[in-house]
Amino acid sequence: MSAFGWRLVYGGRTPPPGEVVGPGERLSWGKTIGLGAQHVVAMFGATFVFPVIMGLNPNLAVMMSGVATILFLLIVNGRIPSYLGTSASFVAAVTAIRAQGGNSKDVTGAILIAGLVLAVVGVVVHFLGGEIVQKVLPPAVTGAVVLLIGFNLAPVVANTYWPQDQWVALLTMAFVICAAVLFRGFWSRIAIFLGLLFGYLISWAFDHIFGKINSVLPTGPKPVLHDRVNWSGVRAADWIGFPARSTFSHAGKDAVVGWHLPSFSGAFILLVLPSVIALLAENAGHVKAVSEMTGEDLNPSLGRAFIGDGVGTVIASVVGGSPTTTYAENIGVMAATRIYSTAAYYVAALVAILLGFCPKFGAIVDGTPGGVLGGITVILYGMIGLLGVKIWVENRVDFANPVNLVPLAAGIIAGIGGVTLKFTDNFSIGGIALGTIVVLIAYHAMRWLAPPELREPQIRGRAYEGGTMLSTGNVETPDGEVSPFAETTPPETTRRL
Repeated sequence: MSAFGWRLVYGGRTPPPGEVVGPGERLSWGKTIGLGAQHVVAMFGATFVFPVIMGLNPNLAVMMSGVATILFLLIVNGRIPSYLGTSASFVAAVTAIRAQGGNSKDVTGAILIAGLVLAVVGVVVHFLGGEIVQKVLPPAVTGAVVLLIGFNLAPVVANTYWPQDQWVALLTMAFVICAAVLFRGFWSRIAIFLGLLFGYLISWAFDHIFGKINSVLPTGPKPVLHDRVNWSGVRAADWIGFPARSTFSHAGKDAVVGWHLPSFSGAFILLVLPSVIALLAENAGHVKAVSEMTGEDLNPSLGRAFIGDGVGTVIASVVGGSPTTTYAENIGVMAATRIYSTAAYYVAALVAILLGFCPKFGAIVDGTPGGVLGGITVILYGMIGLLGVKIWVENRVDFANPVNLVPLAAGIIAGIGGVTLKFTDNFSIGGIALGTIVVLIAYHAMRWLAPPELREPQIRGRAYEGGTMLSTGNVETPDGEVSPFAETTPPETTRRL
């Protein structure tokens, strides 16, 4: 399969029910462009919300997501249809960097190094096989790291966004919850984007009904009287041009947002490295999902996927953009349409690049009211954390086993609680970085030191000698007796066939 040269199928028309369009195939260009537009809408909400949260330029982020997607498709040789949008895994680390006085250059420099690390891991996986990822980062570890990355962000919602306008935040949150659960098909998958539109509308209405609001903005410690929706920057922005350069103020320190070169700090780099683990888990899960949908064995391409995401993150951050990752939202579009053509992703990428050249669009995004972000982030951050739980559930991590329970418990609390380990006056490790280190080192150390019966994970849903494993996790013996299965059951009665 090549990155280009799609084969026209079904005469270019909509495929019959139950039929699919493969990655190397396409429909008519009209239908392909329409599908590409769906992919743009699907990735849109999260791709520009997260840069706003991280204090980076959303217009530039959207543009570079298109560039990163094209690079990714070329690196995977067109085998893995995916869109690379802004990654949420870095939000907590970026928040920590800014809390320690770092600016946007420090942020993008740290992200660039993380992208390089991801690409190097991809090269290793490409030559050694995907099994090495499973050994170093088993589901117990990846789930814990993803969980602490998400839940570490809870104070940002409570202290920064929600207080700006609690009622708009509450209404926006309620709308997103309803849209995600009650809407059907494609509309439920763009609940965040619809919530953004709803929140903007409610904020505008509240300005006209109740007038200005007196609340604390991210730019200062004291409440100020201000409009919820302020489009002065939108009116001043050009329709066509490069993403505008502006300033982001945090803790009294201004940083350039827009096109800029990164700077590097060892302390800040340590803060973002745990996000690489989340990206590995995310990419591996998405490749597996696409493999199941297309019916192709994509495991040999897993290393290429890591490389593609790493390179995309490096290229985006080297000019001041946001980190990237493969998007589940777009995988959902493929699941609904059964059209996996990479041609649609090239269309989506080109549209994103064109949107990046509209500063007025970027100013609209940059003007998102704080209350709206409060309602959206309270859901998004929680969903990031619960993705870690999802990894545990899907892989049936056994928390009755102290090898899983104790090291993970320690690392999660250290990461979420912001525990700090101080080495010198100028060097300390805390938060997510410390939590990840605790999880990784303690877990593998305990696996190595633990007695044999605690080292191997419990296997469910398979046949066993001396009995049959039931879906409930119990064992039915040859004489019909049903009893709970435990990992400590003697090997001779539980050995896998």
